[in-house]
Amino acid sequence: MGKFLFGSFAGAVAVLAGGFLWIRFGLVNPRADIPESILEKRLAMPSLDAALDRRAPETRNPLEPTDATLVAGMNIYQTNCAGCHGDLERPRGMFAEALYPRAPLFVQDAPDMSENQNFYIIEHGVRLSGMPAWKQVLNDQQIWQVTTFLSQMNKLPPQVLAQWRTVTTAGGTATPGKELHR
Repeated sequence: MGKFLFGSFAGAVAVLAGGFLWIRFGLVNPRADIPESILEKRLAMPSLDAALDRRAPETRNPLEPTDATLVAGMNIYQTNCAGCHGDLERPRGMFAEALYPRAPLFVQDAPDMSENQNFYIIEHGVRLSGMPAWKQVLNDQQIWQVTTFLSQMNKLPPQVLAQWRTVTTAGGTATPGKELHR
């Protein structure tokens, strides 16, 4: 029994050492213009989900999804996020295919994480992806606004959706109840 346990332990150490050396000696292809490997697909999102479950504080969104909040969040999204995550005019996003791993395309597949997890990701970013930490650029109110917009993205009120269409085609920003401002 002792030999079996030693052999199992030695085998596990050898596999871990081999994986470490494979990574350390640069045998992992660093290109961002190739598809994710099956191993990455199977490990990356479950790992991110588990990390968010452990680290994202159980805070409640202090903002209601009013038109004003949604338009403010839409403006922040359009200015800072749409280039990677897409918008109504360009659902794939200008940089979507350039990132590795690929950025989620929210117009095609709305975010399904809880608001506290989306807030945490926007605030702190995701390492080894293209997602930056926005806390140096946006304040908590702005992060909650874009979080609220993301949580309502697939069920926006008609007037907010109309303003978003106007903004994406004209390249400006919108204010609730007013015409497009540039």
